[in-house]
Amino acid sequence: ALAGCAGMSAQNPSGSYRPVNATPDAQGTALMLKGFDVVAYHTEGKEAVGLPEFRSVFEGTTFQFKSAQHKALFDASPQKYLPAYGGYCANGLVYGIPWGGDGDAWKMIDGKVYIFGGAGSRDGFLIDEKANLALAEKYWNDEVKGSNSFWQRSKRMVFRVPHYKSGSELAALVEQARKDGKLK
Repeated sequence: ALAGCAGMSAQNPSGSYRPVNATPDAQGTALMLKGFDVVAYHTEGKEAVGLPEFRSVFEGTTFQFKSAQHKALFDASPQKYLPAYGGYCANGLVYGIPWGGDGDAWKMIDGKVYIFGGAGSRDGFLIDEKANLALAEKYWNDEVKGSNSFWQRSKRMVFRVPHYKSGSELAALVEQARKDGKLK
């Protein structure tokens, strides 16, 4: 029960940047993206795991960086480096569900990092990037941003959006898109 409370607290900090894809670390702080360095996506074009000695706290969430330079860049302009949708899977947000998101499954779109719950989820999003981006923005702004992640997830697992796709349905669409040459 305590682990569940810690997770709920980590994902729903008191700041305005919430909910977030954070987990409680050994110190009990809300660690964003399991410690992935959000600056590395922008400066190196790849994911990198941050180190505990290079940490910053923004809006109640702890971020880790692989270097003091990355920490300084974040501290100077955190809004520039924050992942979209609190670091939750962008494809999950297409369905109004703040869930998942792995630091090693991502895409940069117009200078913003979008995190995904794995390669399959990213590929499902990319089948129609423009439409899916519009849906994710709508649900983030209208329902999810500032809400409690657990409540929103529960609500949307019961009251699904009309265009909801299960994991197997999405996988079939991805496979078909690959056969049709719409995805690599």
